[in-house]
Amino acid sequence: MLSRRLYWNFRNFTNRTLKRLHNLFEDITFYIGLFVFLLIIYDVGFSHIVGYIYFASLYLLYLVSFTITSALRTIRYPPERRSVRRALWFLNFLLACFCVYKFSIIQISPDLNSLSYYGSLLLCFVLILLDTSRKVLAIYTLGFNPALAFALSFILLSFMGCGLLLLPRATVHGISFTDALFTSVSAVCVTGLTTLDTAMEFTRLGKFFILCLIQLGGLGILSFTSFLGYLYKGGFSLQNQLFLREYVTAERVSDTFRSLSQVIVITLLVEALGALGIFLTVDRTLFDTVGEQVRFSIFHSVSAFCNAGFSTTPNGLFNPALSTDYDFQLVICALVIVGGIGYPIVVDFYKYIRHYILQTFAWVVYGRSFYHLPRTVSANTSIVITTTVILLVVGFITFFITEYYGILYDHTTWEGKVATAFFGAVTPRTAGFNTFDLSLMQPATILIYLLLMWIGASPASTGGGVKTSTFALAVLNVLSLAKGKDRVEIRRREIANESVRRAFAIITLSLLVIGPAILIITVLEPEKLLINVAFECFSAFSTVGLTLGITPLLSDTAKLVLVVVMFIGRVGTFTLFVAFSRRALAKNYHYPKETIFIS
Repeated sequence: MLSRRLYWNFRNFTNRTLKRLHNLFEDITFYIGLFVFLLIIYDVGFSHIVGYIYFASLYLLYLVSFTITSALRTIRYPPERRSVRRALWFLNFLLACFCVYKFSIIQISPDLNSLSYYGSLLLCFVLILLDTSRKVLAIYTLGFNPALAFALSFILLSFMGCGLLLLPRATVHGISFTDALFTSVSAVCVTGLTTLDTAMEFTRLGKFFILCLIQLGGLGILSFTSFLGYLYKGGFSLQNQLFLREYVTAERVSDTFRSLSQVIVITLLVEALGALGIFLTVDRTLFDTVGEQVRFSIFHSVSAFCNAGFSTTPNGLFNPALSTDYDFQLVICALVIVGGIGYPIVVDFYKYIRHYILQTFAWVVYGRSFYHLPRTVSANTSIVITTTVILLVVGFITFFITEYYGILYDHTTWEGKVATAFFGAVTPRTAGFNTFDLSLMQPATILIYLLLMWIGASPASTGGGVKTSTFALAVLNVLSLAKGKDRVEIRRREIANESVRRAFAIITLSLLVIGPAILIITVLEPEKLLINVAFECFSAFSTVGLTLGITPLLSDTAKLVLVVVMFIGRVGTFTLFVAFSRRALAKNYHYPKETIFIS
């Protein structure tokens, strides 16, 4: 009896000691990580004054602290699966081995250009990102409004990007705060409007920062940090799943991580395939080395899929070497369309194709009867696909007609005319790339562009605008009213009244943002043509990034107006309205109805 009591006392003492040690090292690691993060920024962004041995020593200190914390966490919270436990202990062992190796290198001679130095810097950054992502998951349990958290994440990322672009090593000649903020917001909001030539004003480090901002802005910083936090923490709490459910458009709470994983996997897979397609189609004589061609392919694949419109070549895709490279342009178009069509649509198509491939294989190999799903494609997918195809076809035909003796006249072959017209129909769908001088477009083409930019991409995509489904619901509602129907129907499905009301709310709010923006910039820049100002505002709100050439010529105040418009367009007018509005309680009564005369 006494031995059992001693055993339990010893076990409780061990657990308390382990808990205190874990909490102590976790706090120490977090605060050291914050300091090391600032040190990494100084290391990569400024010319050094102190010796590199001090940087290497502090990186080693953080790695040791993180390794101890990770080992204590594995002991205190061991995973249920034995394979996962072994994997964690193997990773801890590798970290410990790297720390020993790093310590031996420091004792000999730390070299700035050594693989060990850059490896420790990159490893520290990744581990800090993992630890911070785990902290972000804890914030979700504090009762934050998901819409408010979504908006604040873009604000925080934009200012962080602004600070990174202001680093001396990020630019060739240095830039102003306004230009840095404008570029950062444009990258985070995947817009593509620029006040500076990205190829000429930013160094390789600055372009890397812009690429990271585009990727995080396209994915959504909450998606990225939540995914990393899940991997590091090993799971989601119920509060985490409830918080992220609406953000990742999961149908059920239990599908939150699966939906989040699908977004990450689809993004990386499509971008990898796009980079490969660009690498194979772009003219290799434009690059001095294979590495330069690889960097070009990766940057433009990410920029195209995220509908950002940034380019690392002077004058963008209007560069003479790229404006007639039609195969390359078709790859860009494919990436833009897939990125702007929305993740739920891509997942629906994946399920549809996977089902019929498996059924065909079972029918051919095993002789099983073919099983047809009763409802493979949802009404949302049908609306988005139909609207997207109609807009692309209408945009292509109108561009071909209005610019046949204009922009298309310089393209002597039918292949060139068709490819350029198709590119011209795709690019206003929030893409931002241009292979021709937009200032030479006919007035009719500009008006068509305004409409296409305003409609934008599809919901749950990397694009902006009021969205294709919003425009489609508004048109269907008008047709239903004209036919005397009291509901909106499509494909034997009745559309919820809440969706129709939200569509008209989004349309109204978009006009309430674009209209005042045009008015303010017109007052600030009275010498600018109204059509040019309107084009810039529509482009900024819909995160398109196309310009008639006046963006670099605007004053700092006018640029800040476009910054606000880009932010509102990316986050969403209705999302911002929800974020800063108090939710009304459900009411169990109705007032007497009364008709209002409309016309």
